[in-house]
Amino acid sequence: MRFVSYAAAAFVAAALIITSAQAAGISGAGATFPYPIYAKWADTYKKDTGNSLNYQSIGSGGGIKQIRAKTVTFGATDKPLDEKALNESGLIQFPMVMGGIVPVINIEGIKPGEIVLDGPTFAKIFLGEIAKWDDPAIKKLNEKAALPSTAIAVVHRSDGSGTTFNFTNYLAKVSPEWKEKVGSDAAVEWPVGIGAKGNEGVANNVKQTKGAIGYVEYAYAKQNKLTFADMINRDGKRVAPDMKSFQAAAANADWKAVPGFAVILTQQPGAESWPITAATFILMHKEPADAAASALALKFFDWAYKNGDKAAEELDYIPMPDGVVDLAHEEWAKIKDSAGKPVFPM
Repeated sequence: MRFVSYAAAAFVAAALIITSAQAAGISGAGATFPYPIYAKWADTYKKDTGNSLNYQSIGSGGGIKQIRAKTVTFGATDKPLDEKALNESGLIQFPMVMGGIVPVINIEGIKPGEIVLDGPTFAKIFLGEIAKWDDPAIKKLNEKAALPSTAIAVVHRSDGSGTTFNFTNYLAKVSPEWKEKVGSDAAVEWPVGIGAKGNEGVANNVKQTKGAIGYVEYAYAKQNKLTFADMINRDGKRVAPDMKSFQAAAANADWKAVPGFAVILTQQPGAESWPITAATFILMHKEPADAAASALALKFFDWAYKNGDKAAEELDYIPMPDGVVDLAHEEWAKIKDSAGKPVFPM
């Protein structure tokens, strides 16, 4: 399944919803970060099993609201909920896949990977303190690049977004000024720029705006053929966004350390680590209103864990390690029907 533009992505999303509604399939809503892989999995799963997935790519904030309101069987978020929030809402949380968030740019004459940014410079761009592409700070990092004196058009998310949470979490780690003035959350008061809805919207705006810079999950950059920038990581090494650098960042994650698997993967150590790597999570009720629907959803996630790694890697997502999948299966035992029996017995 290809996603060559925002319009195409929106069309496929609508198609998934229509198909699923007709088949009374699995309903979910939330993060745009994993939408490309969820759509690809859903297409294959439909062919393999006849079961459909209705996934609304509306942003992590929307997904959290919908699962709390019990209007969907599962929610999806890239900003993990903490233990208190999970307990208050009667939810469990588990990770499905990991990926990289990348800076995407639209500079005439610049090809993917031809320029590099470091964290402090990236933060100053989004603070509005660096306003042109030939600013001395950018030129110092890119002495051989022909950078034009073009105004920088910052593009950021307008909706509550787990991608934004991870992106601003990174900026807060590399820039004390960003941490003090803006902070880190799924929605922040942006100092400059224009807002766009979803990873799709940011990708589309950057593609159409000369001089633009934004941040998207790598699959959106790749599928929309956007120009990306390399990054200087925590170890001071230049790295490109690819499976190797994403895997390096995820390699040492301790998934048992935090309740609900709430691991943040930004600014991980390692010479090959991509600095803005993130996981995306599923939220489900422990006592669902529709136990049968929850069982169907877990069957899909189980299928994806067992059969979806190749498709994930083709889109440059990182599959969850087997040990994490085992832990997720243990967590699923907490989802029970009205008789107190697990809806997905192992």
